Amino acid sequence: MSTPQVEGTDRKILSLLAVDGRMSFTDLGKATGLSTSAVHQRVKRLEARGLIHGYGASVDHDRLGRPLTAFISITPIDPSQPDDYPDRLASISEIESCWSVAGDESYILKIRVATPRDLEDLLARIRGAANVSTRTTIVLSTAYENRPVH
Repeated sequence: MSTPQVEGTDRKILSLLAVDGRMSFTDLGKATGLSTSAVHQRVKRLEARGLIHGYGASVDHDRLGRPLTAFISITPIDPSQPDDYPDRLASISEIESCWSVAGDESYILKIRVATPRDLEDLLARIRGAANVSTRTTIVLSTAYENRPVH
């Protein structure tokens, strides 16, 4: 699969939408020097080309009752088993992201829970569901996250 080429104006649109996914076509036009209809067409093309996957909200996880963020690295106990760990873990709602990685571990999970006790319970559920060993890193603070494209 080839990497899509993105020219300057489209890059600017992507950058603006990464910061504010609800930015109007009119405001995008003002920021890029294009008409509202031209921006609308470009955004639709960027969506069609797969450069924009969707739009979302940044939420305050502390206020949602899940202030504890951690990264959990998983390693298969039996490497001869099928590599279906994402499927085995998909129903666990505390897992926000799952990345396949190179290195000692097979996957890294980003999770959010309310308390250390909840983390302990979650680790037990992950180990049981996927038959893996885990290594956990707890996030103390977040300087920045989900930085926009430049």
